[in-house]
Amino acid sequence: MKLKFRTRFEISPLPPFDFRLTVRKPAGWSLFTSAEVYEDETLWTGIRSGARPVGLKIKSQGTLEKPRVLVGVYSGRAVSGAESERLREILSVCLGAEQDLTGFYGFARSDGILKHVVESLYGMHDTQAASLFNSVILAICLQMARLKRSNQMMEAIDREYGETIEFDGKRILLQPTAARVAKLDPVDFAKACKLGYRAKYIVASAKMIESGFPEMRQIMMMPPEKAKEELVKLPGIGDYAADIINPHAGFPIDAWSVDVFGLLFFGKQPENRRDAIEAVKEEGIRRWGTWSWMAFFYVAQDLRNLSKKLGIKLRLE
Repeated sequence: MKLKFRTRFEISPLPPFDFRLTVRKPAGWSLFTSAEVYEDETLWTGIRSGARPVGLKIKSQGTLEKPRVLVGVYSGRAVSGAESERLREILSVCLGAEQDLTGFYGFARSDGILKHVVESLYGMHDTQAASLFNSVILAICLQMARLKRSNQMMEAIDREYGETIEFDGKRILLQPTAARVAKLDPVDFAKACKLGYRAKYIVASAKMIESGFPEMRQIMMMPPEKAKEELVKLPGIGDYAADIINPHAGFPIDAWSVDVFGLLFFGKQPENRRDAIEAVKEEGIRRWGTWSWMAFFYVAQDLRNLSKKLGIKLRLE
């Protein structure tokens, strides 16, 4: 699908705001889709406005301390003023533009672990998916899998069932909609994308979302405890996955992250990962309290640097 330029708007994030670190996470996390293109401080990506695809050219035109982000919108038809403003609001949230990092940085600089990651990743804002279903795919693919394996599954889902859009000389593959995935046979879906048991949960969650489950913006407006209560109603979404989707609710620990944080907290990797998950989670919340998610987020993005700073070998994937 070829899209034409329609409009542009500007977003002014709270400083410090490092554009590259925010939209191209060091650990390889994409902003909206695995097929995004990043060149010369510009990100070409896409989301859906309602049911129709929209191409986005997101460019940094400011500095770390005086950030400005210019967004070009490409669509198959005209974009109204109201829709343009709605897209601006959505992208502002997705880019974490209104996040004030002052409190977290003040806390982190007095912590023996976090002081290193905030120095290395200064200005990196937490980002959010544009749709709940995209977050569900991420959360389920991250379960009990290394990051490399998780990325392979998500790329396969995009490749097999996504939609390609063309704009500004770029081809971008969008993630599939819940409506499309809800119609898939879980067995065929699992084989096509090598998802194993995850396929049935993704399909079942897609059906539930299509039946009228709260949207991402509604989830984000709920108190953390209420949001988690809603999210765990989705098939395949437990405590860990709910914390990934609605990160402000807690400290997501699974079979991968339990090794990293077990070593950071207790000086050794746990002998039995599953049995150690709860203890590591409790320790993270005890140490970092209301900053638990941001601490997890920053550490996960800076493992190579943190390994050097602390003189320990952290699991990178």
